[in-house]
Amino acid sequence: MAKKDYYEVLGLKKGASEQDIKRAYKRLASKHHPDKNQGSKEAEEKFKEIQEAYEVLGDSEKRAMYDQYGHQAFEQGGFGGAGGGFGGFGGGGFGGFEDIFSEMFGGGFGGGGRRQRVVRGDDLRYDLEITLEEAVKGVKKDIRIQTLAECDTCHGSGAEKGSKVETCPHCHGSGRIRRQQGFFVTEAACPHCHGTGKKIEKPCHTCHGDGRVHKTKNLSVTIPAGVDTGNQLRLSGEGAAGENGAPAGDLYVVIHVREHEIFERDGSNLYCEVPISFTMAALGGEIEVPTLDGKLKLKIPAETQTGKLFRVRGKGVVSARGGYAGDLICRVVIETPVSLNEEQKALLRQLEESLEGKSHHRPQQEGFLDSVKKFFSNLGK
Repeated sequence: MAKKDYYEVLGLKKGASEQDIKRAYKRLASKHHPDKNQGSKEAEEKFKEIQEAYEVLGDSEKRAMYDQYGHQAFEQGGFGGAGGGFGGFGGGGFGGFEDIFSEMFGGGFGGGGRRQRVVRGDDLRYDLEITLEEAVKGVKKDIRIQTLAECDTCHGSGAEKGSKVETCPHCHGSGRIRRQQGFFVTEAACPHCHGTGKKIEKPCHTCHGDGRVHKTKNLSVTIPAGVDTGNQLRLSGEGAAGENGAPAGDLYVVIHVREHEIFERDGSNLYCEVPISFTMAALGGEIEVPTLDGKLKLKIPAETQTGKLFRVRGKGVVSARGGYAGDLICRVVIETPVSLNEEQKALLRQLEESLEGKSHHRPQQEGFLDSVKKFFSNLGK
């Protein structure tokens, strides 16, 4: 089935800015996150699509390749696979290319072809949702993952205790069988030892000779201060166990910062909307505004208009890469009074009448009306 256009998945048009891509990803990832849609297969699939789209469009190099070649840029290896999903990144290095060369020429990229097959374990992925406060200040999180781990019964050998483990007599321990037909030489996994290169007298009753078992692993993850949505933490050796004693893969913890009810983060800066009364906007005053460290007082000058931005230095976020803290940027919104009684309405009408015809009290409105007059005047010409 053809893949969906990555821009369409994020609800964007080609040429969208990095900020637009990031914001769209945050919004959609939060909406369709599996933790918020327990048991919904549709939400899980949608989340995978969103994640895959962001991993390409959120990277300038991958995005340039995608814009030029589309999905074909990532086929047959491409950038190592854009999606990853929930199954892991895959620890096989060159992956399919190595298998093709191995079957055609015998021995793959390694050359010899007469060694026991040793395959590094798969890299795994875990999506972790945290709060904005946790992202800004750092936190420790306990997680549980499903993985392939070394069998405790046979310690990875695949053999029952006391059972003999011999070299496979068919492939002589290489795990591969070579066949020659005229000028052509092919090589494939040994059908007798299934590529392990070993002949086990009595397979382990726990892992049935594989040397690995499915396990639930509990891990403690330290999230550094300043992380943001899309950041990845690499836990070396915490992925799936390798075959035949090969090293385990790695675990990649992908961070998702939950939407905050007050603040919106953009890089190192925090934004919030602060409602003020009509009276305060006209006459000025002080108002308390929230920060992640507590409250502070913000001075509102007289004649403040709605949408005006106030910057509070150093009350944003220190990036995980270090440096100075960003700023808190407050956007004031003038709140229209509601549920007025008759006396209050009369007072407002009285104020309105006192302002009638005095354009210097309403410079924005007068400027707008002048522009409208000019517009209609030009239409009549």
